[in-house]
Amino acid sequence: MRVLVLHGPNLNLLGEREPQIYGTQTLVELDAAIAAAAQALGITVTCEQYNGEGALIDALHASREKYSGIVINPGAYAHYSYAIADAISAIGLPVIEVHLSNIAARESFRRTSVTAAACRAVFSGLGADGYVLALRALRELPARSDGGGRQPAR
Repeated sequence: MRVLVLHGPNLNLLGEREPQIYGTQTLVELDAAIAAAAQALGITVTCEQYNGEGALIDALHASREKYSGIVINPGAYAHYSYAIADAISAIGLPVIEVHLSNIAARESFRRTSVTAAACRAVFSGLGADGYVLALRALRELPARSDGGGRQPAR
């Protein structure tokens, strides 16, 4: 199984940006932890980070023939990017949304994710463990017939 992990805007500043909210782990360290967990689960993982909405959409579109599923942390785009939500819906892959912080316990504008409805599941507030849980979930997801993504390749 091949999984793409997409990190959204400002996640390149992990470890520096608001460590009281996002922790002190850098993106390089987070990606290493994700890779180690993926290897233990028998998953091949690729991690990418983009600050731009269009770049995230392009990566989603390009993923269709290369990956079995996607883990995405859309960052602030989760709260207003219908374009990313549409891209997630369009690609036909299972996508799981992850947020390091508990978005439901933050500022009011962060409490709604417009991208979440296009995803199979959301993990929020679990830090880096959310990514590991998302990988496990993708590995175990059954096929759905209601447009929620195709069966992950094993």
